[in-house]
Amino acid sequence: MNHPWVLLGISIVAEVIATTALKSSQGLSRIGPSLLAVAGYCLAFYLVAKVMEHLPTGVVYAVWSGLGIVLISIVGWLWHGQRLDAAALLGMLLIVAGVLVIQLFSRAADGA
Repeated sequence: MNHPWVLLGISIVAEVIATTALKSSQGLSRIGPSLLAVAGYCLAFYLVAKVMEHLPTGVVYAVWSGLGIVLISIVGWLWHGQRLDAAALLGMLLIVAGVLVIQLFSRAADGA
């Protein structure tokens, strides 16, 4: 298996692409973005399931959901013109700080 953290990163990117496509699908009425959303979510869930074979579920989900929130918020801001206020930015900074704490200091992130 490839390094589980690399697969987790790919899973996060696939989920962000899928969520962006879902927004662009206009309620699943546009076929291209709708198919991209389905494919992206399938890949994301497949990879996160594989990662959970090697890393603790809580750690995987915390990193996956936390970084997914931050990345999709940035994409929404850049791509869809959505606004991020100071509170949203502070919250995302705290999420990133939490992921860093898990990565740098937690032995739970070493494996299942």
